Parts: sequence; structure tokens; C-alpha cells
Amino acid sequence: MKKNAKLKVLSSALICSLVLTAPLASPALAESPKQWDQPGPMSPVLHPGSVKGAGMIQAPLDRFDQAVESALAAKSMPGAVAFVARNGHIAKHDAYGFASLYADGAGTLVDNPVEMKKDTIFDLASISKIFTTTAAMKLYEEGHFQLDDPVAMHLPQFAENGKEKVTIRQLMTHTSGFTAWVPLYQQGENREDRIEYALRHKLANSPGTKYTYSDLNLITLGALIEKFSGKRLDEFVKEEITEPIGMKDTMYNPPASLQNRIAATEYQPALGRGMVWGEVHDENAWSLDGVAGHAGVFSTASDLAKFAHMFLNNGKYGGKRILEAETVRLLETNQIPEFPGNDHGLGWELNQGWYMDALADSSAFGHTGYTGTSIVINRKNNTIAILLTNRVHPSRTTISTNFIRRDFARAVADAIPAPISKHTDAWFAGYGDKLNNEMQIAVPEGASTVSYDTWHRLEADSDFGFIETSNDGVNWSQVAEPITGNSEGWESTELALPANTTHLRFRYQTDGSVNGRGWYVENIQVDGTEAEPQPAGNDWTERSN
Repeated sequence: MKKNAKLKVLSSALICSLVLTAPLASPALAESPKQWDQPGPMSPVLHPGSVKGAGMIQAPLDRFDQAVESALAAKSMPGAVAFVARNGHIAKHDAYGFASLYADGAGTLVDNPVEMKKDTIFDLASISKIFTTTAAMKLYEEGHFQLDDPVAMHLPQFAENGKEKVTIRQLMTHTSGFTAWVPLYQQGENREDRIEYALRHKLANSPGTKYTYSDLNLITLGALIEKFSGKRLDEFVKEEITEPIGMKDTMYNPPASLQNRIAATEYQPALGRGMVWGEVHDENAWSLDGVAGHAGVFSTASDLAKFAHMFLNNGKYGGKRILEAETVRLLETNQIPEFPGNDHGLGWELNQGWYMDALADSSAFGHTGYTGTSIVINRKNNTIAILLTNRVHPSRTTISTNFIRRDFARAVADAIPAPISKHTDAWFAGYGDKLNNEMQIAVPEGASTVSYDTWHRLEADSDFGFIETSNDGVNWSQVAEPITGNSEGWESTELALPANTTHLRFRYQTDGSVNGRGWYVENIQVDGTEAEPQPAGNDWTERSN
């Protein structure tokens, strides 16, 4: 029985449902305070730890090691670094494969491949955007602008081509109306020319009418930062963000002396660049001298984790405050509810299952980068999951790494214990795409009721849990509304069984991509007597914490 259970009435045209009227009691959370949504206290800084110290489970993280090795063997990417922390405890930090492996776009191997290491420096690509919005919000705190100021109030040339009403908030939420991308590197003669071109560029949509992810938004925001601060963007980010919290391996335009510590990216002969290694991959950022609002930051997994931990600690890392707590809330709160599915804070992407998978929920924020990088932060669990790859080495035509991003996020989520009491087991429906996992129970003759406790985190309106009955074990009828989305803690339900019921089953059905943290069922009773699933054909597994 579970504590603080929400009592749920399930309706069905086939049966009459009976619902318990008292909350369920359990010592589960008191015994295991580091279970899902109950992470416990958090350290002010990151520190070497252990899976156990983080309140996590080793096996799912080990399974990810196998998944990434398979991806390397399939040449999905040359190498990767994975980093996991919870409550400040570093639970995982591992390197795989190679930082530099190819000499050209045809896949010719270099004579001396460079192995990937834990401290390999990656081109973060669009994760740079979060550094830009963080920098902008420091200036916001100093009173340089309001979020709903028209950009043209501060950069008059931006008003050209009908952009006089575009606001700074719309830049940060990709609702300005800008087109997704322009080949800025083909314009002008220098950085100043190209930024000016971006500022004067026309819109594709009226401001605020459409969500379109666009680099032009953050290039413009970078120009605002430079105007307000009087410093180039890289200087401001270093002085105000990275240097104060000890991100010593985070920078724009790494020096040539660091090349062997940097992950190589793409072979770009059309631009006369050859194999890009130690310079920014993005052509537009490259044409802006490597310093741009949308791309250009290089960093390691451990440095990026400091940045993430600062957000979990409400703007502080150790004794250094980068942002006020209220500003952090603005950055990670959905600013555009009118565009469901594209939930976006000020820079941060929110609740995006396509790469956050089972870590995705209302408290999850993160970002990806085109070079193969990703970061996910789950505030309810004080968890950081960083996966850095060089998937565009040697060519961007390699397959998408979204599958390994999902595998990683799913492994990290699965390593956070579900809220199962130490004194009980629960049945788990499993993870996977296009599942149809069944758990059947034989019902004694004449039985009239079934009761059970359930906890679930499912992809809303895409993955479902069904409770069904049969009088022959072949033909099945649904006897309760399908389960989807998230339960509010453990829920207890009691249902009346149709006459002549011989079988009961719990069936978990998923679509082809995102999984939530899953569906758990325990304390299954028929007419008040504990009922065990039939061993044959049971796709579910029994779990305990």
C-alpha cells in the first residue's frame, strides 16, 4: 500500500467501478528518500561520487555502455563522452571511441587516431545558445532591457523589413518570425558585415505567430549583448559565466595547442577548410570569427556539468552566484504555451521527449547541438545527463544520433529508482518502441472484484496502459479508461469484474519512439486475495529497490 495515493475513479460502459475511499499508507519514501522525484539534499558543487551515493542503480548505466559500443561499431559516430550526476554526486563519467579518426569525407583512417578521453573538448554547437541567453539575462538583471522591449529600441537597424515589433523575449523563444537559417557565411566581407546582414534580414512570419527554431534569433541576441556590455560575446561569457565557476576548458576559438584534446568534426573541402578540428564547425559561426550567439562554444562534459549544476542550484555554483533564483525560473519556465509541443524557456528547451525520453517531464530542460551534443537536466530529480559525440566526423551525412540520445536519457532515468517500498516488489511493463507487453492473471470462478496499485510516467496520449478481461483467454474487453500521462504518486483502484470473467490482463502499448519512466503495478488482489501473474507469456518483469 502506498502513501498519499490519489484515489481514481475509472469509468467504463462495460462495468461499474468501485473505488477505495482511504489513502494508501507506505513507508516507501521514508525508507528510500532518493527515489523518483525524491532526490534528497544536493551539494553546492559537483564532486566525485558513486552510483550508490547518487541514489541510483548501476545496471541501467551499464546497459548504456553496451548500447554506445554497438553504435560505435555501426559507425554512427566515432566517439562519445557520457556524464551523469545527481545531487552533485558524479555517478558516471566515461569516454568511448575516438576523438579523431578520419582524414577525409570518404572515411580514410588517419595514421594516428586520437582516443576519446573524459576531458576531451567538444564543439557544443547549438548548446552555445544557452550560454548566450544566460549572458543576456545577466544584463537583464542589471536593468539594460526588459524582455518585451522591441529589439529595434536598442538596435535601430533591426526595424528594417517589418521587424519593429519583434521583442527580445521572442528572440529567446524562437517566435520572432525569422526563417530557420540563411547562409550568412556567403554574405559580406567580415564579422561586422554579416551581423549587420542578419539584423536587417526580413521575417518569414509575423512576430509571435509561429515557432521556428532559428540561429538568426541568437545571432541578434549576441549583438544585443555586445552593445549592452561593450564587450565581444566571448569576453563577456568568460568574465561573467565560465571563469567565475571554474570552467577552465570552456571557450570560443580554442588555441591550436589544444587540438589533440579536441574532438574533430567535419571534412569541409567546399569551404577550403579540410578536416575541421579545433575550429567551430558551423559555417555561419566560423564566418563570424568563431564568436556568435548561436554556436561557437567549446567545452568538456565536466565543465558543462558545472554550468548545469549552477542552474540546479538556482544560479549558484559553490560560493559564486551567476544568476538570481528568479532569473533562473524565467529561463526554465515555458514562455510559449500557445505552441504546445515546442515548450521553450528563455533559451532552454523544455520537456522534449525526442531526446530527453524518460527524463522528460515538466521539470526537464535541455538542449542539443548539431555536432552530436546534448544536455538534459531534470530538476525534480536533481539529475544532469550530458552526452557529447562527434557524430559529424567525418561527414554530417551520417545517421542521426537521436536514438543514442534517447537510449542515454532512458538509461539515466531507469537508474533513478521508482518509488517502490523496500518491503515489496512491483511489476514493471518494460521499455521499448512499439511494445504490446501483456501480464495475464487467472481469475477464480465467481470472482467479482480486482484491485491494484499503480504508478506511471507515460508519454501522454501516445503510450497507454490497458486493463482488460476475458471469459475465454482469447477475446478481450477493456474494463477501464486507458492509462496515459503521469499518475499523482501511487494510485489505488478497485474494479468490478464482468460475470464469467476467467482472465485479467494488464497490457502496455507504446508508439515508435519516446518512452516515459514506465508503468508499475503492485498489490494485485482478486476478491481481496493476492493474485500472481501467470508465468507463461508474461512480458512484464518484477522489480524491487
